[in-house]
Amino acid sequence: MNADLANKLTRVGRKQTLKLTHYGRKSGKPYQVTTWFIVAGDKVFLSTANIQRQWVRNVLKTPRVQLTIAGETYDGQARFLADPAEHERVMRMVLRKYWFVAPFMLLWRLAQRAGLLVDRTGSFEVTPAAANRIASADSVDGA
Repeated sequence: MNADLANKLTRVGRKQTLKLTHYGRKSGKPYQVTTWFIVAGDKVFLSTANIQRQWVRNVLKTPRVQLTIAGETYDGQARFLADPAEHERVMRMVLRKYWFVAPFMLLWRLAQRAGLLVDRTGSFEVTPAAANRIASADSVDGA
């Protein structure tokens, strides 16, 4: 584990959102989406309620990403967590950080177990490089 990177990520890990730059499947054009995230050591975890979203499909095709958190930008490689145990571990971390969504997640899971909803959730593990630049102060918007 890269301790310096882990310390930097821990510092920004308390933020609520990050900006994820991903690249179009066909065009290669960069796109950004704001999303929730979890930091664990020198890894960043992303989750989604719908694996059919464009950003998810793009990252599956091109796992090279950029994460911008509190003005710090990290280049990284994303890995889709196909193992249900890994995905469930990320979902537990999401619940700890974003505790206010727990009632909705409980209802969601009950509806899935009853066959009313299909589970389309997914998660990624991102291995970032060290912060490669810091954005200007007026571009920091909490992401």
